[in-house]
Amino acid sequence: MARTTKHKSSTAAIHDQTLHRGAGGELHQIAEGDTPVMTTAQGGPVSDDQNTLKAGARGPSLIEDFHFREKIFHFDHERIPERVVHARGYGAHGYFETYESLAKYTRADLFQRAGEKTPAFVRFSTVAGSKGSFDLARDVRGFAVKIYTKEGNWDLVGNNIPVFFIQDAIKFPDLIHSVKPEPDRAFPQAQSAHDNFWDFISLTPESMHMIMWVMSDRAIPRSFRFMEGFGVHTFRFLNAKDESTFVKFIWKPKLGLQSVVWNEAVKINGADPDFHRRDLWDAIQSGNFPEWELCVQLFDQDFADSFDFDVLDPTKLIPEEVIKPVPVGRLVLDRMPDNFFAETEQVAFMTQNVPPGIDFSNDPLLQGRNFSYLDTQLKRLGSPNFTHIPINAPKCPFAHFQQDGHMAMRNPVGRTNYQPNSRGEGPREDPTRGFRSFAEEIEAPKVRLRAESFADHYSQARQFFNSQTVTEQTHIAMALTFELSKVEEPVIRERMVAHLLNIDEALGAAVADKLGLEKLPKPADAAIAPRDDLPASPALSIIENGPMSFAGRKLGVLVSDGCDAALLKKLQAAIGKEGATVELVAPKVGGVTAADGTRLPAHNMIDGGPSVLFDAVALLLSPEGAGQLTGEAAARDFVADAFAHCKFIGFTAEAMPLLAKAGVEVDEGVMPLDDAGAIAGFVQSCRKLRLWAREPSVKN
Repeated sequence: MARTTKHKSSTAAIHDQTLHRGAGGELHQIAEGDTPVMTTAQGGPVSDDQNTLKAGARGPSLIEDFHFREKIFHFDHERIPERVVHARGYGAHGYFETYESLAKYTRADLFQRAGEKTPAFVRFSTVAGSKGSFDLARDVRGFAVKIYTKEGNWDLVGNNIPVFFIQDAIKFPDLIHSVKPEPDRAFPQAQSAHDNFWDFISLTPESMHMIMWVMSDRAIPRSFRFMEGFGVHTFRFLNAKDESTFVKFIWKPKLGLQSVVWNEAVKINGADPDFHRRDLWDAIQSGNFPEWELCVQLFDQDFADSFDFDVLDPTKLIPEEVIKPVPVGRLVLDRMPDNFFAETEQVAFMTQNVPPGIDFSNDPLLQGRNFSYLDTQLKRLGSPNFTHIPINAPKCPFAHFQQDGHMAMRNPVGRTNYQPNSRGEGPREDPTRGFRSFAEEIEAPKVRLRAESFADHYSQARQFFNSQTVTEQTHIAMALTFELSKVEEPVIRERMVAHLLNIDEALGAAVADKLGLEKLPKPADAAIAPRDDLPASPALSIIENGPMSFAGRKLGVLVSDGCDAALLKKLQAAIGKEGATVELVAPKVGGVTAADGTRLPAHNMIDGGPSVLFDAVALLLSPEGAGQLTGEAAARDFVADAFAHCKFIGFTAEAMPLLAKAGVEVDEGVMPLDDAGAIAGFVQSCRKLRLWAREPSVKN
């Protein structure tokens, strides 16, 4: 839907140009062309709002940075009462099972013994929308894992995308402000297709790699069960000798990758805004427990020094073809929370929660997250005692002298609540077992600088785009066109096209053409010229890494009175053997009566069970049933959408009139189901998930 053009009264326009509201609410006259100086909330002028204060350009962030502290502190407390980001989430309990000992690399307890299972809780989420938004928004997905180790909780707070929009945490409030509903009108909700977001992005070249991911199908996953998770940052493993190995964490789904297409996502949001939640619930309740492997990319300082990009830069990744991820354990989700609020809503993740043997790098985004998350939990959960809430409490023994405060459920017992004390009471530190940071030598000036090694903003964006199939590249171009078509200010659209030209000239030209730009802008100025020698990384493509299995998916079968019950039974058996499920869709939710008199209850009525809810569909109809359904718009849409979304369609001969009425031309993905052999061939085809060769014809 087209958005209306903004209109302001002439008085309001003059007011915007000439007046500035002071901290106390008073209005001050501003000279024409004069811009107010940015200050802290205390009125102190700010010299640099782009970089945190660090010990050297690549050093750790410093706690004395009062501007960052105030900015992130206020941001963390902006939402009442929900999370400021990742508000819409869904979680489940499970366990992490270690494959083999990693003692060579880390002394982290959970990696010491093969086969040991450690309790875990996972929360999946969208980033931008509110708690009441829908599941299939185009957005980054949070993939936060809390593992209750024997030496404290480990929170691997990641996303389903391995890079991020920004390089320095000081810009996070600006990023989120830009993508949230515009403050004067409080919309759009859970959407990035608006001026504020793209204005910020078009002025932030470091975001270009992430933009390629967010405009790809990675941002509209089929479900939580079919998406990867990434720790994003570079961390360290420390072994018993305090020797350091850099590590990146990747969760790989056992069921493989799968996403939806945009038109499908829009319709799913209308048909079932809880689609991802329902999918996870149904899978666990039915015993089809979702599973991921934890893989690690391990490398030393020599590799870090020689790699093409800075391993501290969160807008960069290490291609899997350069360092192959090694599976070190598996995550299984096997139990839903007893109460959503008590567990999923109250769970508190913090990147700084790591056990001894896992340490941080100087990634400036990670450094800021470590500093920020405690504020978030204090505001959201109302007390410094949020660890007293069962979902957040460690499952190992713990002891400290923290006491009192709002919601204190436990306090030190006895007279002594301090250390050192002469009575020998209470806990003491343990230099051997306790957490130790890597003894990195740092001798550098205190500066607000961005390292020069962070300056290449286009090369990996180009590598990602070149690693996609033609189908996926087309989807990226379509997504960019849609998003930018919602931007009202032409200069923002032009700035974005200028960036796209640095990533791929054909991509930039295609988007510019669709947007109706009269001429191409010149490519954006680049601090470092984009490289064209980076090889494609097949691991970055969803289609190239298809599962070749229909396991965990869902077949929707449209049935009518008089359908062939024996054929349906054979189809159900074949799909069940594949590890997938079958749901029946009928004219009435009460079901149908088959030709042999068998009563078949339906899971959905046709008006409430559109084909977008399924991974493939089949039509098992009688002549009378097909005749009835050809007159129903919902039935025609069921077939037409499945065809347009490149899904495999099985059908009996009686369903041909419905196919014709829906405008479906039989191709290799529209398959007759006339015997057991045909059913086997249909199921085998469904393993490919979609017939992408059909897409050009249905889009034209």
